[in-house]
Amino acid sequence: MSAAAATLVGQRPTEFRFEVADHQAISEFVYEAAGILLPPNKMQLVYGRLAPRVRACRLTTFAQYVALIGTDPVERTQALDALTTNHTSFFRESHHFDHFMEHCWPALDARLTTRGKVRLWSAACSSGEEPYSLLMAIFGQERGNGQRLARTDLRVLATDLSTEILAAAKAGRYTLDTASGVPQSLRSIWMTRDGNQAEVHPLIRERVAFRKLNLLENWPMKGQFDAIFCRNVMIYFDEPTKERLQTRLADHLVPGGFLYIGHSERLSNSVAPRFACVGRTTFQKVTA
Repeated sequence: MSAAAATLVGQRPTEFRFEVADHQAISEFVYEAAGILLPPNKMQLVYGRLAPRVRACRLTTFAQYVALIGTDPVERTQALDALTTNHTSFFRESHHFDHFMEHCWPALDARLTTRGKVRLWSAACSSGEEPYSLLMAIFGQERGNGQRLARTDLRVLATDLSTEILAAAKAGRYTLDTASGVPQSLRSIWMTRDGNQAEVHPLIRERVAFRKLNLLENWPMKGQFDAIFCRNVMIYFDEPTKERLQTRLADHLVPGGFLYIGHSERLSNSVAPRFACVGRTTFQKVTA
């Protein structure tokens, strides 16, 4: 490793060779595969995330690893998993859930009582806290209400690029510290303690379909959604990628449906006219 690269990555320079050219190659791969930007100042992050994979593959340099992910689709998936796992928490940016329950859910609940269907999408769901939070808010503080809704055509699609994180999300098991983010009034009903972990109630888990999905590739979903949560993922994209994604999200929302995005994210100029801003990073679709 060059002295400059060693300074950037902050790792033992004799452990793995990690050159600027290696970082550039990995950055290009991740941008092409997932639209994520990894500029030079992310060199330390890339090293830290991928060094365990280099070690697991019994390689000695990142150049060897770059060559491997160019030919091995399984390892490409492993590399993307390592580089795209992001932080989340239960009821993160809670104002979105408050808005959904006050302004979106009443009409959807009424639809369910007349045998209609409701479809919600948690895009970039990570380890599952977002879709589970949404359903806990919907089911509320009465077990009977959850049992009623479990008999309706209410479904939540939860997607992410990482196969590893989706497996954890589907299991619905969290550390007690992570579970403490759920309000006690909901946690006591919809989570069960099992040793040093808390498990999401089966009535909640059964409403969620976890699926692998690359937001930049073709989407298999044919129908539209009543609300989409796509939060804190577009911060990693450049403007053209954001615009394309937002256009597709708008296309997959029903008229009057709600789009919730991250606290530091904004709608592109070409997409904004299709929405009315109705709250903090909360938008309602007003035109097709």
